[in-house]
Amino acid sequence: MSGRQARPLRTLLTILGIVTLLVVAVSVANRDKPPVDRGNGTTSGDRATGAAASPDRTAPSGQQPVTTTANGIGTGYPHTEQGAESAAANYAVALGSADMFRTESRRTVLTTIADPTALPTLQARLDQAFTPETVAHYGLDAQGKAPKGQTFVSRIVPVGTRTTNGADTATRVDVWCTGLYGLAGEGSTVPVTQDWYTLTVTMRWTGSDWKLTDYSRAAGPAPLPADQQAATAKEIADAVQQFGGFRYAR
Repeated sequence: MSGRQARPLRTLLTILGIVTLLVVAVSVANRDKPPVDRGNGTTSGDRATGAAASPDRTAPSGQQPVTTTANGIGTGYPHTEQGAESAAANYAVALGSADMFRTESRRTVLTTIADPTALPTLQARLDQAFTPETVAHYGLDAQGKAPKGQTFVSRIVPVGTRTTNGADTATRVDVWCTGLYGLAGEGSTVPVTQDWYTLTVTMRWTGSDWKLTDYSRAAGPAPLPADQQAATAKEIADAVQQFGGFRYAR
């Protein structure tokens, strides 16, 4: 009697084992397949079907970053959604850099990334934003220079991007950023702190590149701070000197 009962059990376990092996085999086969090119610079790994984005939509695409630069800023982005997001991320880095605190270098940045038709308005707007009072708030002199023996830090790290209003000739991209600001070095009265914000970048396709026409900034989303000991002023200053920044691309 017990032998007759054991036989169906062994048969069920055998079937389950075969099904499991088939599932694993299919998973491995699909994993090795390249993503489907959608013909607009995106792949099946970048967008989910329909309006909702897939959880991994900001995973690296495998596309090569831009290879040309102007004044240290990446240029020549593809006329695609990924190209626009790459441009927005790099322009966010430029707009949040220490160069913005000095009049001459700020205008060089804007000349590089802005659409010529929007340049005068953007230049006037940012000149008003970086007043002597604003610059002094960060411990800098009227020329945007740090006190002797200290290093001014203004560095942006894009965490992710999303296109909120894409079109063939114009697009709007949100760039979720974290930033470091302050004076690094012994005796600093403005210690380096971290900030989280979302920069909305509006760009126009000029026929050869995406160029900035407008921007806005909103606070957050900010995560909970980690239970981690802050570095010393010297450690931050050393890190800023030793760790270079990145050029970003999707």
